[in-house]
Amino acid sequence: MSDNYFEKLLDSIQHKTARVGVIGLGYVGLPLAVTTAKRGFPVTGFDVAPDKIEKLEESNSYIEAVASGDLQALNASDSVDWTTDFAELSKCGVIVICVPTPLTKYREPDLSFVRQTAEVIAEHVAPGSLVVLESTTYPGTTVEVLKPIIASSGHGVGSSVFLGFSPEREDPGNASYRTATIPKIVAGDGKEAGALVQAFYENVVDKVVPVSTTQTAEAVKIAENVFRAVNIALVNELKVIFDAMGIDVWEVIDGASTKPFGFMPFYPGPGLGGHCIPIDPFYLTWRARELELSTKFIELAGEINTDMPHY
Repeated sequence: MSDNYFEKLLDSIQHKTARVGVIGLGYVGLPLAVTTAKRGFPVTGFDVAPDKIEKLEESNSYIEAVASGDLQALNASDSVDWTTDFAELSKCGVIVICVPTPLTKYREPDLSFVRQTAEVIAEHVAPGSLVVLESTTYPGTTVEVLKPIIASSGHGVGSSVFLGFSPEREDPGNASYRTATIPKIVAGDGKEAGALVQAFYENVVDKVVPVSTTQTAEAVKIAENVFRAVNIALVNELKVIFDAMGIDVWEVIDGASTKPFGFMPFYPGPGLGGHCIPIDPFYLTWRARELELSTKFIELAGEINTDMPHY
């Protein structure tokens, strides 16, 4: 039976007959829903906010990366549905979770949105479906948090319902890179799940990069954002030091950037903004504490970047 569910789902993905449900229509989910529909899949976009659904039905985009004209064309072609009715998940062969993963006031991971979404999916998911988490989180979330909740549906995870992880890599405001052109890291919980996740995204984006496990895929996204946070903190510290020496840090960076190897320019600023860099590294520090390991670089970077607005 496992092969039957797998083969049927793989065939429907390859022929783009599988309906794709995207949960969470923010700066990650909405561009993904639109891109997936433009690539030929039938799409249902889910959100708990009725005002978002109303705007989308009226072809009014609230996300810079999505043009209202694209919404109008997709709505006119009946390529997409927008809804707050999560019972419609039962019609979806692929379900992608794009919900927030903030921090608590104690700088610990807040996975409440992921858990609530997984519970709703477990209530409505049909056998022969693929569920993919895109929300940034700590390594282990897919198998330790998402998997047990989906298993409560009564469907066998890995036999009739398949799980995967593919971290979002959106860069809001960057016109050079869009959902379809950013290489996509993909992984599945098991060989068949991995094949399904890879097949789906290969039909949606230009380049797919498979990795061996969902934990590895989760770690890739954390590593990317830790790298940025630490290097931003470093250049912020250099800014303070060079100012005290009467040296223009911008000129220093411009000069150092002429070296064709071994240097990558980062720029100082008043702390960190956006959805990822101020939050994601602390998912790893929390996970490391569970393993009784310290994350000195990450925590120091957080202190430096937090202090910059005062400077």
